[in-house]
Amino acid sequence: MRFPLTHHGTRELILYGAILLLALALALKFFWPVAIVPFLLLAFLVSFFRDPERTPPEGPAAAVAPADGKVVDIEVVEEPHFIKGRALRIGIFLSVFNVHVNRIPLDGRVTGMMYSPGKFLDVRDPRCVELNEANLVGFEGPRGPFAIRHIAGRIARKIVWPLREGDEVVRGQRAGMIKFGSRTELFVPAEADVETVVEIGQTVHGAR
Repeated sequence: MRFPLTHHGTRELILYGAILLLALALALKFFWPVAIVPFLLLAFLVSFFRDPERTPPEGPAAAVAPADGKVVDIEVVEEPHFIKGRALRIGIFLSVFNVHVNRIPLDGRVTGMMYSPGKFLDVRDPRCVELNEANLVGFEGPRGPFAIRHIAGRIARKIVWPLREGDEVVRGQRAGMIKFGSRTELFVPAEADVETVVEIGQTVHGAR
């Protein structure tokens, strides 16, 4: 059985974990009431990098959520890079308390990636879609193209994406993360024969 923490957080867990453990030990030795602060910070650090096992529901035609969080917008936009036309975009806001390991929504193959440097506005700000640092990844699947975009935010400053062009992916597979709060978007062709079963304000879970 795998340890339920993502390897993408190894550096932070070792570095910040050691500092917090030292602070906790000193607090317990000299003034135990303040130990609650490093203890809570350590608990948050471990919680942020948790990586629970997920089993996608049966039915390979159904796309699963690419991330945990709250659906904040569902709209049709132009996506010229991988969809090459009108696309249905579903935006998911991930708070610092959500699981941040992202997932692949459909079977397919990575066709390309586009990194865009930018600002670090709060991802709840509508302008973040156009202005923030982001990484757009395109895929080709049995039912056509789709794409995922990771958008960094005010706190989230590091996008981790381990896959490369040409990699084969399966629905529900782990697919990197954005560290410390973020926004993940799913794009599918607007003209595709798909039914949207989520709505704005709904809480979703990656791979489900």
